[in-house]
Amino acid sequence: MRELILLVHIPTDAVNEGFLPAARALGLSVVLVTDQAEAHRQRFGETELSAYPDAVVACDVFNPIAVIEAITRRGRKPAAIFSNSDHLQTSTAIAADYFGLPGKDWRVAYRAKNKGEMRSALKAKGIDSLWHTIAWDEGDLARLASEASFPCVAKPREGVASREVGLIRNASKLERHCRTLWKSQPGQPVLLEEYIEGPLYTLETLGDGQDLRVLGGFRVVLSPPPHFIELEARWSEGDAIPWLPEVCDQIRGFGVGFGACHTEFIATPEGPRLIEINYRCIGDQRDFLLQETLGLPLFETVLRLYLGETLPALEPTVRSAEIRYFPAEQEGRLVKAPECFTQWEAGVRVAFRPLRRTGDIVILSHSNKDYLGVLSGVGSGAELVRRAMDRAAVSLAWEFQP
Repeated sequence: MRELILLVHIPTDAVNEGFLPAARALGLSVVLVTDQAEAHRQRFGETELSAYPDAVVACDVFNPIAVIEAITRRGRKPAAIFSNSDHLQTSTAIAADYFGLPGKDWRVAYRAKNKGEMRSALKAKGIDSLWHTIAWDEGDLARLASEASFPCVAKPREGVASREVGLIRNASKLERHCRTLWKSQPGQPVLLEEYIEGPLYTLETLGDGQDLRVLGGFRVVLSPPPHFIELEARWSEGDAIPWLPEVCDQIRGFGVGFGACHTEFIATPEGPRLIEINYRCIGDQRDFLLQETLGLPLFETVLRLYLGETLPALEPTVRSAEIRYFPAEQEGRLVKAPECFTQWEAGVRVAFRPLRRTGDIVILSHSNKDYLGVLSGVGSGAELVRRAMDRAAVSLAWEFQP
């Protein structure tokens, strides 16, 4: 049986409910290589899944040399090396290149994850000249107080899920934000970049190294500044995405061309401004929503690319879709929470998935990590979906004990 090496960090639904079943459907033996081996073994023991890995191997997956050695010790060349983790795209790409397997250019993967390098590369290639700089430590704060272009956005250079991201309006807030971040993440470089106003869109693409295919994208609603929590996302077909040809040219110019890519951009009157290039599948349950909306085996299609197959002729179904997130607004112990449900109404499938359970202790991070649950809807028309979602949302309530 052909072997898939699957690099993972923490347990995720995308892997456990998406890529593991997809690998099984493709007849692959799966070896999970992770720095969190016990956490994954515990999750597999506690959760009933449709597919499990054949082996879990402990390894420092952030170190590509360690990954190569862990694979070498297995004594045979794998059929593919893959990861859906933001953190592990560079390690995965280097290991795949070493074993002569399909994969991403590790330089592009590194620049996409390292947001400072992404900004520098975009500027050097003449793609986007957004102002940016790096705060390395407290010694930089005096320089930045006079150099920064306020308002600006401050974020961890290699952050995820909008954690520790804030809109900074003056030097004193910049100093406070950086010191708070360094207290929770010592040594983490902080990226400062120009604040761009306008509607936020995503672009979801697949590539086989030659062809780059647009699947569509989402129009995203964010919480009010200073934080940037994603609250809603509505699906848009390719022809409904503003500045689509320009955004495609920008990510191609950056080097995107293999596997899944989730790009975020602001649509301004002058053109698109790239916010992030996440060189992996979209997350926060939108990967599953994307698969259902398009009527395509998304997870299998992605894995086939890493097995050396070319992009198939994709014929997506035309549907409308929407997803809503419910972030916690207070801290404390959760004493009442809605249960999981799926219901049909006028041809619209509405589903709620709880992300926190009764008894959980919630500590606010002002990021996507604060989500209590997610509501999604898929149907034949945007207005039908919206009304069904509105009715379902009324029943959702949480109670906390301080």
